[in-house]
Formats: sequence, C-alpha cells, structure tokens
Amino acid sequence: MSRSDTVQSTGTPAVTTEHFGTVGDTDVHRFVLTNPGGITVRVLDLGGVIQSIDAPDREGERANVVLGFPDLAGYVANNAPDAGRVFFGALIGRYANRIANATFSLDGEAYRVDANENGKCLHGGSAGFDTHVWQAAPFSDSDGAGVVLTHVSPDGDQGFPGRVAVAVTYRLDTRNRLSISYRAETDAPTVLNLTNHTYWNLAGEGAGDVHDHLLTIRAASFCAVDDALIPKGDPVPVGGTPFDFREATTIGARIAAPDPQLQLAHGYDHNWVLDEAGSLSFAARVHDPGSGRTLTVSTTEPGLQFYSGNFLSDELVGPSGPYQPRAGFALEAQHFPDSPNRPDFPSTVLRPGQTYHQETVYELHL
Repeated sequence: MSRSDTVQSTGTPAVTTEHFGTVGDTDVHRFVLTNPGGITVRVLDLGGVIQSIDAPDREGERANVVLGFPDLAGYVANNAPDAGRVFFGALIGRYANRIANATFSLDGEAYRVDANENGKCLHGGSAGFDTHVWQAAPFSDSDGAGVVLTHVSPDGDQGFPGRVAVAVTYRLDTRNRLSISYRAETDAPTVLNLTNHTYWNLAGEGAGDVHDHLLTIRAASFCAVDDALIPKGDPVPVGGTPFDFREATTIGARIAAPDPQLQLAHGYDHNWVLDEAGSLSFAARVHDPGSGRTLTVSTTEPGLQFYSGNFLSDELVGPSGPYQPRAGFALEAQHFPDSPNRPDFPSTVLRPGQTYHQETVYELHL
C-alpha cells in the first residue's frame, strides 16, 4: 500500500493509509479512519494500537482524547520486556489481564506461560499481540470504513498451546461509533481472552488527571483481588463500597478512600462483573463536564476491567508532554482475570471447530 492509498464509501466515512516507519525490516502503517464533521481515529498495524482519536467538544473545538506516543519510537521502546509497559491503545492477547503464577491446566495437561509481571502472566506475556506488526486490509461499506488486522500466533507462543489465527476489525461509522470485532480459531485446545487497552481522557490528551470524569458501570459486583491483583473468592457486591458506579460518580470521588482493595491497586484496577453478557449491551458511560464529551461502551463480554491509570508517570511522554498518574483511564471489555484457573468463572477455553467472537463498541457523543 502506498502512502496515499484511500478507500472511501458513498456515505462519508473513509480510511487513508500512511507509512508510519519501520521496525527492523518491517514497514509499519497508520490507518486514518475519518467521519467528516465527526471523529477521526488513527490505528497502527503495530499491535493494533489506537494512536489517537480526535473528537469535537460542545463548542466544536477538536482534541485528541486518548493517550499515546507521538511517533513509532515511543511504541517500540515501550514494547521492550524491561520497559514497564503501559500498552497504550494496544490489542491484547493471547490472554488479557493476569494469569496467576503464569500456569494453568487444560484437559489434564499443565502449561507454563511467560511470567512477565512478578511471576504472573500479564496481557499475554512479554511478546504478546501488542508487540507484533499485523497484516492489514482497509475497507469501506455503505455506512462506515475501517481496517481488518490479521495475525497467526504459532503453537507454543509465550507458552500457550495451539496455533491461533486471529482477525480484528476496526470500523468507524457515521454515528461516531468505533466498533472492534474479534474473531479467532485454533487447531488445538487453548485459552483466549482478547481486548483493547486504550487510555481515555475526554478533556483531551495532556489535559491533566481524569478525577472529574463521571463514570457509570452497569455492574452489581466486582472481583476483589489479592496483593498480586489476582481475583480471590467470589465476586463481591458493589453496594456500600467505592466500587459502586451504578449511578454516575466522579472517578476521583472515592479513589483515596481507606479501602483495602483501593490500597492494594493504588486506585482502581479491577474487573467488574457486567449485569448483561453474551449480546451487545450497554456496559459503561463516561462524561467529562468540562468539554461535554461522553463515551459510551457496549460489549458482548462478561467483564469490564476499569483501570484508573495509577502508574502512569512523567517517564511516559505523549504528544502534549509528560504524563502524570491518572492522566487517563482504561475500560477493557474482556473475560475475567485468571479464568483458566477458575472453573467458576465464564470459560475462556477455545477448541478446534469453535470460533471465538466478541465485539465492543465505543461511541463518542455530546
């Protein structure tokens, strides 16, 4: 694809391809999804990264509302195993979130996967899906435009069994909805849990912390964690706790409360058990009173990991300068952490002949 390739439908959404740089001998491209008069989304074929999303505020002023790096070098450096990775905007796999002790058993066989976070496996290991350049094909249809990313993860990748073929579709429509659709198949029994790890700040990237954002999560319980941030026991009712976001509440309202769960994670980094799962349903809404921007998240997944950006730091430099703790938040639609070791959780097992499928939709509006 050349620097100026453009695919456009008759109804205005369009996708343009740009050369973004090289990783070794491999070209990296950026796909610019544009809804004229609406939002613009920039996606990299490196790790499926959502690099930026430009959206207007109530006055029509545009700003990028996600965190990221201004150039390819930032993403490459952050992908290094010893970099303290933050996964800005990335596709996460094979297993989003944490697997305790980096081990699990499947059909009576024990597997040891890459232990890349204090003896645990986090987000698929040190060379997870976010570190690869995916194959990419832009497209347009009657109501939108986007890009399909594909990748084959070989048997034994980061210790996970089975050869897994994955296709992820990013699609922007005329209603400013960015949908991410995931499909995968395997040739041997395995576990799979995919998500996207975009950090949002609806006031604008670099605009400060997100404490004043109003958050709603449609969930009556959440997974309490141990000191390794692994779920323990049964899900806990949110009522009467700082984890109750069933009514719109600012992110910062209770984040410093003397709650053991908040102290363990230095804020929010927990899985909420969504009230609805299986069909595409409302999961969360975030509103920034200053700009008027609102983000609505719908998903087919049973869980939503809300991370309040507790460990962002000024060592991470975005387009507007260094980041500070809680400069952005993540809402990761996924299955529950450590499900391969928890038969009581919704299963993440994928077998030959089955197709993994999930969809998450992010809608920006005023």
